[in-house]
Amino acid sequence: MPAASVSDTSSPFARPRTVLLVATLCCLLWGSSYPSIKTGYELLGIVQHDVPSKLIFAGYRFLIAGLCLVLLAIALRKPALKLTGAQLRQLTVLGLAQTGLQYVFFYIGLAYTTGVRASILNATTTFFSVLLAHFIYRNDRLSPRKAAGCLLGFAGVLAVNLGAGPLDIAFTLRGEGFIVIAAFVLSAASIYGKHVSGGMDAMVMTGWQLAIGGAALLAGGYASGGTVGNMTLAPAILLAYLALLSAAAFTLWSLLLKHNPVGTISMYAFLIPVFGAALSALFLHESILEWKNLAALALVCAGIWLVTRAPR
Repeated sequence: MPAASVSDTSSPFARPRTVLLVATLCCLLWGSSYPSIKTGYELLGIVQHDVPSKLIFAGYRFLIAGLCLVLLAIALRKPALKLTGAQLRQLTVLGLAQTGLQYVFFYIGLAYTTGVRASILNATTTFFSVLLAHFIYRNDRLSPRKAAGCLLGFAGVLAVNLGAGPLDIAFTLRGEGFIVIAAFVLSAASIYGKHVSGGMDAMVMTGWQLAIGGAALLAGGYASGGTVGNMTLAPAILLAYLALLSAAAFTLWSLLLKHNPVGTISMYAFLIPVFGAALSALFLHESILEWKNLAALALVCAGIWLVTRAPR
């Protein structure tokens, strides 16, 4: 994503009130995807073990979101259709990993755990990114502050997976495990995406990788016998909302990063698990008031704040 090292005070997106409102809106949109996906499963009659139909549901979402971003890029006169062979290969790899592979794990995992737990566990993306960057970039080493943030974050993961007893762990590979794997895949793919974005417009890159990944999910789902035959008005509206929230949130977040320091914007990421857990509790009637959920949410948010805040 494009980023500015200092604020561009000439832009309305650099005003503190605008940053607060727009960043909060983006996190709210991303957080709302957790209950929206689970509600989509229910409306479409996609049962827990029906993996192919989940892939089709995800594929339509990201194909629509990607094409919306590509069309927006064309409208803004960005070079969305002027891609070299090397760029197409990079976009294919990025799309298959960041959208395809990641959401295979995410959509399956979300069917086997609650929206509250998934929103907290998926926040480990931030900590995986910090750890991977330590080994890849010489100028992004793991400082004591970042190490403490990662420890707090993973302590939150342990807390949310505690069972009834002190030695009882409520963790399944297909549920919570797949959500954590999806977070790791996203962090690794994002680092590759940072490399790709060095020679490509960020909106063009994201639009095409979403579309390519979405098309791959659709192909895999239909080839495996999946279907979304119950596509009535309600699930169609929900699917359109999921697609548009991905396109809108990315576009707004990119504008914030363009006109503000990265640390200023990244600190708002702690709101995503907060909104995800709260909205899952509200719309899915899941419990968020259990002590382990509240403790995990507090630990993960504190960890994200530590690893993303700018040093003094």
